Order: sequence, then structure tokens, then C-alpha cells
Amino acid sequence: MPTQQHRATVWHRPWRAACAALALALGLHSVASAEPPQYQFRVVGGLAGVSQYTQWEEPFWSRELPRMSGGRFKADIVPFDRAGVPRDDMLRLLQLGVVPFGTVLMGSMTANYPQYTAPDLAGLNPDAASLKASVAAFRPFLEKSLREQHGVQLLALYVYPAQVVFCKKPFAALADLSGRRVRVSSAAQADFVGALGATPVHTAFAQIVSSVQAGSIDCAITGTLSGNGLGLQAVTSHLHAMPLNWGVALFAANLSAWEALPADLRTLLRKELPLLEAAIWEESERDTAQGIACNTGQGACSKGSKGNMVLVPMSAQDERKRQDIFVSTVLPRWLQRCGPRCAEIWNQTIGPARGLPAPDKP
Repeated sequence: MPTQQHRATVWHRPWRAACAALALALGLHSVASAEPPQYQFRVVGGLAGVSQYTQWEEPFWSRELPRMSGGRFKADIVPFDRAGVPRDDMLRLLQLGVVPFGTVLMGSMTANYPQYTAPDLAGLNPDAASLKASVAAFRPFLEKSLREQHGVQLLALYVYPAQVVFCKKPFAALADLSGRRVRVSSAAQADFVGALGATPVHTAFAQIVSSVQAGSIDCAITGTLSGNGLGLQAVTSHLHAMPLNWGVALFAANLSAWEALPADLRTLLRKELPLLEAAIWEESERDTAQGIACNTGQGACSKGSKGNMVLVPMSAQDERKRQDIFVSTVLPRWLQRCGPRCAEIWNQTIGPARGLPAPDKP
């Protein structure tokens, strides 16, 4: 059984004073229990209120881990958006050990680590199969770089449902978005929207519906099911079927914290986390379809509120537009933000897997 001093090593040493408030938010306190687990630690999970967290992450750490270990191990988990953890700083906090185990939205690393956003650039993956190919090609580089450059151990890769376009006025193709103000959540989405002739507007997720109602945006890119959860189906009329991107998240540990775990706990997590990852990917595909069914009112809707939206199908014209914009705009601008090294990274990972070499002069 680890001593209190041993547990402290899991939380590492940097930024102790500066992160006292964060520690309180994460619930760092001794566990009072008649029969406490032999080893207990803390995890920062993904977004609160979505299936990835409520149906998979939270039950895995709080219930399944104790069950699988016969009560020996348990983790307390809190979603990052309720823990006071800045999403853009999560990788840095993992590196420092302030957050020993945490989930990082890869899209949130655009400013500081743009190289890690490559597998889910807007326009790259129009379906789940494409996303899986991109992530598989990129994963070895990601794992090696996180470990060597940041002292962080990659443990799993999760994915949210497809990000699609909701609009309050009719449209029949992506080209019809020209001139409209479209909510975006990343630089790559902004590049894609701008190339359509639309105006990208960075808007917080919680403010999407009020922004549509106020007329400050005409359309919004967000998840099929999460948009339904916000009530977008009640304030918009048309929904495009093509995923512009998805929302990949990595689950990782500070390397010192990982190595401080009991060996049998590391063995158990190496076995079970890939199963959790696979379950979350399958749920993402189901939630993508469920979101479309609920928003349009077509088909069984068990996870959301039924709407009456018009589904705009993916056309051959839209597919050509997607490919052209990705090659001519999204990829070159990502390379400009990322720097010369990123063309090499791309051409060693995603480029050959997807038949998309980096341009010579981005």
C-alpha cells in the first residue's frame, strides 16, 4: 500500500503554490472509507454532459476499475470543463505533473502545438473510416513525440461525434454558405469556412443558440448530437450531412505519475484502456447517426429531442469542394502555422496513408 509520501509523487512538484486552487477543484483530499482502496488517484476527463464522459469515462474510472481490481484500485474523475482547468493549457499541465492523468482536446492545441492537430483538420475526414485511417497513421508519431518532448505517456485516443453545419436558412450545397456568418471552433474550421466565401465567427459552444437567435451567426458547425442537446434543431432549419471534422481527444498521463502506479495497475490499464477507446469510437458513430435522426425527426430518436430539420445530403459537388478546399487552403495554412518541420511530419504519417502529400510551398 503506497504511503502518503508515495502518493505525493503522483502529483509531482512544479507549480504547487500556483495550482493550489486547481488542486482544490480536482478534489485532492484524503479518502474517508471503512475499507479504502489500496491505491487511489485522480483523473481529469473530457467534456461534461456528453456520452463520452457520462456513459464511458466516468463509469470506467469510478465503478469499473474498482470492480475489475477487486476493490484494490479506484480513480476519482472530474470533467475538465468543471474542474477549472484551462483547455488550452492541459498538455502543459500534464507535462508539469500538475494534472497527472488528463484528457486533452487535440483541437485546443492549435496555438501552442499545432503539429498535434493534424489528424482532424477540417475537410480531411468526411467519414469515420477516413478518420480512423488518419489517426492510425499519426498515432506512432504522436506517442513518441509526447513521451520524448513532453514527458507524457499516451494511453488512449477518443473521438466525439461528427461536426456538421446547422443553418437557420435553406441551403442545398456547401457553396451556398458563401456570404453567411458561420460559427467555428478552430483555426482549421475557420480556414475551411473562409474558403467557402463565408465569414467564420469563433463562438463558445454554450453561446451558439443565443448567437443564432440574436442574428450574430447564420450557421454553426458543431456535433450532430451535441447540437441537438443545445436545442439547435429548434432555431435552425437545415443540416448538412457531411462531417467537416470530428473532435479527437487524447488521454494521457504525466510520465512520472504513470511510472509511480503499481505495476499491476499499469498492466490492467494497458489491457482495459484500448477496450474503452474502442467503445467510445463506436459510440461516436452511433451518436453521429442518432443526432441526425433526432434533428430531422427521421428514424428512431432515443438520445435527444425530435426536430423537423431538412437534411442536406452530401453531393458529388460537395465532395469535390471539400477536397479542393483541403488541398488548396486548409493543409497549406496548417503548414504555415506549424512550421517547416510539419511538412516532414505530414509526409511521414498522414500524407502517404491518405494520398495527400504536403505541398512544396505552403
